[in-house]
Amino acid sequence: MVLKAFFPTCCASADSGLLVGRWVPEQSSAVVLAVVHFPFIPIQVKELLAQVQQASRIGLAVLGTWCHHRQEPEESLGHFLEGLGTIFSHEPWLQLCRERGSKFWSCKATHWQVPISPGAPGEDQVMLIFYDQRKVLLSQLHPPAALPDHQAGDATASAGGLAAVFDTVARSEALFRSDRFDEGLVRLSHWQSEGVEASILVELAKRASGPVCLLLAYLLSLISAASTCWVFKLWPLSFIWSKLSTCEQLRHRLEQLTFIFSTQKAENTSQLMRKANMLVSVLLDVALGFALLSWLHGKDRIGQLADALVPVADMGWPSLWTTCLSVSSQRVAEELQHLLQWLMGAPAGLKMNRALDQVLGRFFLYHIHLWISYIHLMSPFIERILWHMGLSACLGLTVALSILSDIIALLTFHIYCFYVYGARLYCLKICGLSSLWRLFRGKKWNVLRQRVDSCSYDLDQLFIGTLLFTVLVFLLPTTALYYLVFTLNLTGCSAHGHARVALAMIPAQRS
Repeated sequence: MVLKAFFPTCCASADSGLLVGRWVPEQSSAVVLAVVHFPFIPIQVKELLAQVQQASRIGLAVLGTWCHHRQEPEESLGHFLEGLGTIFSHEPWLQLCRERGSKFWSCKATHWQVPISPGAPGEDQVMLIFYDQRKVLLSQLHPPAALPDHQAGDATASAGGLAAVFDTVARSEALFRSDRFDEGLVRLSHWQSEGVEASILVELAKRASGPVCLLLAYLLSLISAASTCWVFKLWPLSFIWSKLSTCEQLRHRLEQLTFIFSTQKAENTSQLMRKANMLVSVLLDVALGFALLSWLHGKDRIGQLADALVPVADMGWPSLWTTCLSVSSQRVAEELQHLLQWLMGAPAGLKMNRALDQVLGRFFLYHIHLWISYIHLMSPFIERILWHMGLSACLGLTVALSILSDIIALLTFHIYCFYVYGARLYCLKICGLSSLWRLFRGKKWNVLRQRVDSCSYDLDQLFIGTLLFTVLVFLLPTTALYYLVFTLNLTGCSAHGHARVALAMIPAQRS
């Protein structure tokens, strides 16, 4: 007679012990669910099987023995394994054995209580069938879980073929969870007990995730409440916070962490996937930030970066890489001075208004001298500031890049100021010329109705308007040239945040 033994692949490397499972007499099949390891007390094994049988309504029993000659020789277990058949007394009694250092298995099925007729074999042939216990349990291919009012052993009598195997594994979930976290009096091996240390860590992480998320959610709520304080809404702080990229990135990161560590359960699958995607993006950002932090703190790269930002006049670079890292600040100042001296003369042969040209040129030269003094004043602290700024990479690579963007914006603040001055002056000239042009045509801008209406002017108003229009027309080329030059300069050297500040500081005026 040929018997089929369904053996889980997760128990192929288990230590020697007892085979626990269910016998299906209709198919002459044995479904092995777990291996009970030595040492054990037989009464404790019977109590465990009775508890699982009461919970699953499936008749479980000790089907036989499992011997793995990986650590112990066969002679030390031979007599002990033969005596277990009299204690648990199951028909037939399976004996599975795996040789040491070999892929060959020994499978026997012995009948202890049935007398052997003359000429009949005392052992049945066993067909060993391996199955993945976890996939069978999670595949949900077994029949519905409706339990009939039968005995425990007849709960799945209607299931035939592989359905009986699937149903047996599905209903025996209580056996698989018996030693999920901590092992009891009976030590088992099944798919969920593989890697006990890993399962313990996973279980500890699951149990600690709730309090940790609750604590982090409370801390993030405190930070959010502090950021909305009325002190930070005052004009200087609110204006600065709205223009710095670092503040915007920190606000965005705070919203991400608040959503990730929220203790509210996800309402649907899309919200759960959104939270998972956001968590993965934050972890990837933080990992890249730590990589940047380790790179900056290696080989004194922070000092090299500080020297690249604020170099002295006689500095020599040890390598070509640091030479191409950035443009010298004093070289930028010299180029700006040469540019202003060129504008104060006759740029490209253009005829400029000399008085206004000299005033604007000296005004901008004075700002360059102020900026050089500011750079020399900050140069001793640049390396320390960069060292502390490098620690912000722990919050993520995007936060570090935002801080770098703000640092570049502060180092090029003078170019931004030049652009704002030139843009504001050019805007006033254009608004004045458009208003005076409407005066010549007998029109005016109605502020209340937001439209252009007809208006009659007297001779004095027309005379003064003519003088002002003439003055503004002749001063417009000089102002427009300064505006055009510093606009192009800002486009090449300034950060993206300067444009937003400039637009905020140049209101649309109409008179």
